[in-house]
Amino acid sequence: MSTCSSNGLLPGSSSVRQSDVEVGCSPTKHFKEEEGDHCNGLMEGSDPFDIAYTKNAPLETFRRWRQAALVLNASRRFRYTLDLKKEGEKEQRRRMIRAHAQVVRAALLFKLAGEHQSVVGPAVAPPTPSGDFGIGLEQLVSVTRDHNFSVLQQHEGVKGLAKMLKTNQETGINGDEDDISKRRNAFGANTYPLKKGWSFLRFLWEAWQDLTLVILIIAAVASLALGIKTEGLDEGWYDGASIAFAVILVIVVTAVSDYRQSLQFQNLNEEKRNIQLEVLRAGRMMKISIFDILVGDVVPLRIGDQVPADGILITGHSLAIDESSMTGESKIVHKDHKAPFLMSGCKVADGVGTMLVTGVGINTEWGLLMASISEDTGEETPLQVRLNGVATFIGIVGLSVAVSVLAVLLGRYFTGNTRNADGRVQFERGHTKFGTAVDGVIKIITIAVTIVVVAVPEGLPLAVTLTLAYSMRKMMTDKALVRRLSACETMGSATTICSDKTGTLTKNEMTVVEAYVGKKKIHPPDDSSQLHSEVSSLLCEGIAQNTTGNVFTPKDGGDVEISGSPTEMAILSWAVKLGMQFDAIRSETEVLHVFPFNSEKKRGGVAVQTTDSKVRIHWKGAAEIVLASCTRYLDSSGSLQSADEDKDFFKSAIDDMAARSLRCVAIAFRLHELDKVPSDGDGLDKWVLPEDDLVLLGIVGIKDPCRSGVQEAVRVCTKAGVKVRMVTGDNLKTAKAIALECGILQSDEDAVEPNIIEGSMFRSYPDEEREVIAEKISVMGRSSPSDKLLLVQALKKKGHVVAVTGDGTNDAPALHEADIGLSMGIQGTEVAKENSDIIILDDNFDSVVKVVRWGRSVYANIQKFIQFQLTVNVAALIINVVAAVSSGDVPLNAVQLLWVNLIMDTLGALALATESPTDHLMHRAPVGRK
Repeated sequence: MSTCSSNGLLPGSSSVRQSDVEVGCSPTKHFKEEEGDHCNGLMEGSDPFDIAYTKNAPLETFRRWRQAALVLNASRRFRYTLDLKKEGEKEQRRRMIRAHAQVVRAALLFKLAGEHQSVVGPAVAPPTPSGDFGIGLEQLVSVTRDHNFSVLQQHEGVKGLAKMLKTNQETGINGDEDDISKRRNAFGANTYPLKKGWSFLRFLWEAWQDLTLVILIIAAVASLALGIKTEGLDEGWYDGASIAFAVILVIVVTAVSDYRQSLQFQNLNEEKRNIQLEVLRAGRMMKISIFDILVGDVVPLRIGDQVPADGILITGHSLAIDESSMTGESKIVHKDHKAPFLMSGCKVADGVGTMLVTGVGINTEWGLLMASISEDTGEETPLQVRLNGVATFIGIVGLSVAVSVLAVLLGRYFTGNTRNADGRVQFERGHTKFGTAVDGVIKIITIAVTIVVVAVPEGLPLAVTLTLAYSMRKMMTDKALVRRLSACETMGSATTICSDKTGTLTKNEMTVVEAYVGKKKIHPPDDSSQLHSEVSSLLCEGIAQNTTGNVFTPKDGGDVEISGSPTEMAILSWAVKLGMQFDAIRSETEVLHVFPFNSEKKRGGVAVQTTDSKVRIHWKGAAEIVLASCTRYLDSSGSLQSADEDKDFFKSAIDDMAARSLRCVAIAFRLHELDKVPSDGDGLDKWVLPEDDLVLLGIVGIKDPCRSGVQEAVRVCTKAGVKVRMVTGDNLKTAKAIALECGILQSDEDAVEPNIIEGSMFRSYPDEEREVIAEKISVMGRSSPSDKLLLVQALKKKGHVVAVTGDGTNDAPALHEADIGLSMGIQGTEVAKENSDIIILDDNFDSVVKVVRWGRSVYANIQKFIQFQLTVNVAALIINVVAAVSSGDVPLNAVQLLWVNLIMDTLGALALATESPTDHLMHRAPVGRK
């Protein structure tokens, strides 16, 4: 079952979508083709248990292997696999809630159309104050839920609602304890009631549903009754009571093990739901849990974010929302002042904006949906499916052995070949009492049933889940949150890791260490006395307005607080040292239009209008790309110079900084005539900012040091047969310098094509050539998300098991396509996390290597368990079969076999499945796809 919703396949901007189509790899199309091929391959194949890749396999595949499995206790065997019935019910419930919402909206639109035809529409009831707020919960929720634009207008739009909710659109809510508690009491919390998991008693009930255990309990009761009847109470209770005790112990131990595991899964699901996001409170940008969002909060929205609650747009630029998780239709909806309603649970596909929260928790459609469907912890893993095949084969052998033992023992018993310890024949026709004969038959049936219990390894597939659950819990302490069980085991097979550079191999602690303004190198870089006031003013305006970050200056004169992405924070910190007054600049100029930073174009821009009606367009982005669009530059004395003759100087300055592993960012601007700016809202939204004829203001070099321990982690991977490749959007020279520092490249001699390559060059190769080159690549610079996807596809075609790290929305297709998608917990967007299999909580490459170690540990533990179980199984079966055929008696009676089964199946699984990984595991070659 594919765990990816269609939103995961939608890269962050229209330009990305076009490029994906251009390079011939529409992600959605590719996934569907792969799934189809995969399914067909299975149908033609004879073995339903041979599923090498369960990540995006269709449901029919899973139905087939279940039907082929020999199972004595289906509820236990399939407990932690995907519940196919529940999956269908979940989708039905989703459709029902969506349909209900759409019917309500359709009725409302019909009503509004009628109102527009009449001269005066019916008056809307005035807002009813609730506690300290000017509007009550019901009225507020209905505005957003029904997308009722006319009611919103009568409440004076978002401005009027903010006033009623005591929210300042610029600084957010007050956010003190008193304010928080009032809002929670009036409008509820952003949580919803979850369906309760099974109780321990339910697990006990499920554990004893096993057919073999039921037969043994009946046998124990019969044996007890006959024993007491024939031998008296003092002697006759041993056999029956011993079997009953062993069966009860098996049931209790199984139930305890399953119950503890279900609690682990519940904790994991809680962790997955606990998204951290930024809100604006008292003018300060702060990170809080999604559960702590309140009505009235002002929340910034960026590409890849999840809309955390229902709300109304305050401001937005090119804001596009993917509403497929709620409407079921994978179309992008553009939001502006005419369509300002935002639904909880949807994803930001493009643009930036801020929203006012108007509905939280159960008062949103998303909350209703989440409360009505239970979280399914089941999931297929290739190893689980394969081991079910092994269990089925062993079970068939065991069943055959049990039937033959039953036949031999019954034959010997009724033909008078079975004797007691004193040599007397047990059964004599016409002489043996009926009760004695029944007792003898029950003992023989008990032995046969016990052989089945021992022979059918129900614990084998469960051992995988035990191992994976244990590994998942331990991986949390190693800073890895597992979203898909199968990723744990697949990671052990990984043959290559395609890693980002920034924040994964480097610390993501960025500082501006070098700056050029004109041809002058500013030393130290934050010395504003070396700059002309006009240059300084334009630089500060460009940095303050063209950012998604924020600068908060406390009123009591404390330290300035800077928030945003690490690159934004580094540039904002540099500008603050140059004397930038962030709030003053933003209040003096009006933003007309924003082009959010885009990983395809590698730059972002903003158009601002000053108080004297001038329009300036500021650009910021990858130095060599912005420089190519510059025709002039401002020198440090404020004079305008032609850039044509000096471009070589700037290029060599960029190359020099990049060779010292600095990230180079250029800042530029241009003037634009006011009368050429679209005057209407629609035109402004579609306005493409001019990006030619720019004036270069400055180039900064940002240092992002390599993480300590990365070199050792890369060395461990290489020794373990896992090739580490760096895929980055940065300059190739910067990437090369970091790769040499990390040990991905051994020396300068290695730094030649195709070992290091630019994304544009890689994508220009034909398919066959690309596959050959992909295996040689160690570093890819200036890569776009579609290049990353192409690299993953090429490596998979060559038989590699590929792990990919990613943090941006545009990485979603590559994360989804890879065998193991690893998203970043700190810098990763919600879309990236949703499409990944494992979230690396500290964004550190060292944690990725720990995940590989755990993956290999899963395989090693399962191998140990199988060896242990099969040894005992085979030994017990052979001893009993040989003895039964030769002497008519079995040396291991029912009680002894049950004890062996308890120790072997349950306690053995626990002991061997919970062994920690050793360094020795990283000295082996990867196990590969099969």
